[in-house]
Amino acid sequence: MNISSIVVQVLPKYMDGVLEILKNAQFCDYHYHDSETGKIIVTIEGESVDDEIRNLKIIQGIEHVIAADMMMSYSEDELDREIKKLEAQNAVPEMLNDDTIEAKDIVYHGDLKKKNI
Repeated sequence: MNISSIVVQVLPKYMDGVLEILKNAQFCDYHYHDSETGKIIVTIEGESVDDEIRNLKIIQGIEHVIAADMMMSYSEDELDREIKKLEAQNAVPEMLNDDTIEAKDIVYHGDLKKKNI
């Protein structure tokens, strides 16, 4: 399952008409609007990214919609893959558990706030 938030931009004078379409739509869920700025927040969902893109294009095709863009997206399958990767990794590098290595011999090659140590 994929869920994404969409910010829809319309001219304030067209807000009522576009809002009515989005509130009654089967392809999205209405959450919030600001009549002064012409912004509307909806979410779309689908079994795949293709499903979401199809719904986004429907919103973009509504008369008087200036722009409709994904702001935040959640993909259940992608999250599951990343969790499995994390679970498969050893949280502590082997060298830190090796009693034969002196702490002074461990060299850090990372970056802490853009400062190499």
